[in-house]
Amino acid sequence: MSTVFTKIIEGDLPGRFVWKDDKAVGFLSIAPLSMGHVLVVPREEIDHWVDLPQDLALHLMAVCRTIGQAINEVYDPVRVGLMIQGFEVPHAHLHVWPTNSIEEFSFDQVDNDPDQDAMDEAAASIRDALTRAGHSEAEVG
Repeated sequence: MSTVFTKIIEGDLPGRFVWKDDKAVGFLSIAPLSMGHVLVVPREEIDHWVDLPQDLALHLMAVCRTIGQAINEVYDPVRVGLMIQGFEVPHAHLHVWPTNSIEEFSFDQVDNDPDQDAMDEAAASIRDALTRAGHSEAEVG
């Protein structure tokens, strides 16, 4: 059975994409730790990140770095957080988000009802930053 992430990737469920390539996608989390929280997900359904082929793991990290640079430009946070948690969806994924303190690394802090207009604006702002950085429209979701 397909994971919720596969359903988003295939267009069966909506997603606010900021990145798409042949191996991975990046889209906003529906329950963000902060506005601009992106999930970087391999297209291939692999449950545990340690089971990712090395080339795919390296690619995901490169995508996280690229998206992190865009998040840094848009939000100017103290840090851009990166976390692999892996408990909620059985499909490997990396969390990348603007953060200003260690307290913001707790999933107890998620916003389960984020403003939808702000989410649209966040996705557009991150896509714009990626485009300004020279990434093609094919890559920028």
